[in-house]
Amino acid sequence: MYVVIAGGGRTSTYLARKLLKEDHTIRIIENDPRTLAKLHHEVPTETIIEGNPLDLKILSHAGMGKAQVFAAVTTSDDENLVLCKIAKDKFGTNRTVARVNNPRNAWLFNEIFGVDVSVNQAEIISSLIEEEISMGDMMTLLKLRKGHYTLVEEKIPPGAFAIGVALKDLNLPERCVLAAIFRQNEVVMPHGYTVFEAGDEVLAITDPEGAKLFQKVFSNPENFNGKRTD
Repeated sequence: MYVVIAGGGRTSTYLARKLLKEDHTIRIIENDPRTLAKLHHEVPTETIIEGNPLDLKILSHAGMGKAQVFAAVTTSDDENLVLCKIAKDKFGTNRTVARVNNPRNAWLFNEIFGVDVSVNQAEIISSLIEEEISMGDMMTLLKLRKGHYTLVEEKIPPGAFAIGVALKDLNLPERCVLAAIFRQNEVVMPHGYTVFEAGDEVLAITDPEGAKLFQKVFSNPENFNGKRTD
């Protein structure tokens, strides 16, 4: 994959090194002399394009015409928005990613300005804190790319509501799909008549609403105030 990154700070350096390890082709555009000096010590020289990323000639020299992904991670929100718009309109780049420096500007980072994915660090941190508070012991393993689904895991403690209950009787929502159960070092594929035991580690793919019920059913009994469906 060919990736062009605008901005040579710590974020782009980390991103470039990670992508290079995965054998992707990277070009980083930067024009600040001090940043360039640091950049030359962190990534191969051939990946660095010296110049203003807002210059169309510099973008062309960086290979924007063949880039599958463009990442605008400069310290200026204005520049990041303009760069994504240029990438889409002038070069037809398939995928653009933009860094949000000021959370107040987050609403601007959308498809109108050519932004496919915006990275708002303040929002990410606040969401993680909120999730940690609301989900208790349930662990989020993976955020799925499409929609608002996640892969979650819960180890069933003694006394949990689900113990001794068949999957078909738990009345989990349709958007909460059990993927696997780890029981005594073996994998159990769940079906309607699977009965849960204390110590089971349950994996599920679910949306936020399904995750709340999943957490109540499979966690400590005080988290569940409903009744079993027998």
